[in-house]
Amino acid sequence: MTAMMERPLVAAARHLQASEIGVAGHTRALGTSGQRRTSVSVVASDPVTGAGVASQLRFRPEIELVAPGPHAADVVIVVADDIDEPRIAAIRAATRAGARTVIVASTLTGTALLAAVDAGATAVLRRADATSDLLASAVAGAVRGDGVMPPDLLGKLMCQVGNVGVSRAPGASVSGTFGGFTQRELMVLRLLADGATTADIARELCYSERTVKNAIHAMTARLQLRNRSHAVAYAVRQGLI
Repeated sequence: MTAMMERPLVAAARHLQASEIGVAGHTRALGTSGQRRTSVSVVASDPVTGAGVASQLRFRPEIELVAPGPHAADVVIVVADDIDEPRIAAIRAATRAGARTVIVASTLTGTALLAAVDAGATAVLRRADATSDLLASAVAGAVRGDGVMPPDLLGKLMCQVGNVGVSRAPGASVSGTFGGFTQRELMVLRLLADGATTADIARELCYSERTVKNAIHAMTARLQLRNRSHAVAYAVRQGLI
């Protein structure tokens, strides 16, 4: 009789234990506030750097770390020393996959910031400032679509936008065309006009020399210009540089 009574009690206890595990798992998936957690993946130039940034977010209740992959997280954090061409490619790939992007970099020039924002970056942080709280704040801002950036970096970005020196039609995007040139081509032309070499331009704009050569060839061929000097003269006559 006692054994018969114990079996239902054991079954009930097991059911209760399973229910508690299920609730705990559900709580972890949703976070302590009951809201859905933001999935975040970290893409870094080296595994040690990536692990360091991931460790800052691992125990945040509002964030779920996921491995980088074809199915984008809500937010992709791109970590690097400089915003170079591979990092720009990573930003574009994340944007195409529907993710927001947070940049964490050591060196942030005006041209690099403009390239990152043009590629789709939503938030920018210096690596030296990337504490757990600031990273989480940047992730939350990126999810909302806010442009999160320290005031001095925002100033750099605005100066760089102003340095393009062209007027755009209302509603035109930063990456649009100006007098037949793209924004990147105009930046290349400005540097050519200042006497910069291909290597100088690649360094300044965070591109490879091959990318710079391809950009110059593309614009001269498209506009039927004879050479670099002809391209610079054409842009000057158009009032673009």
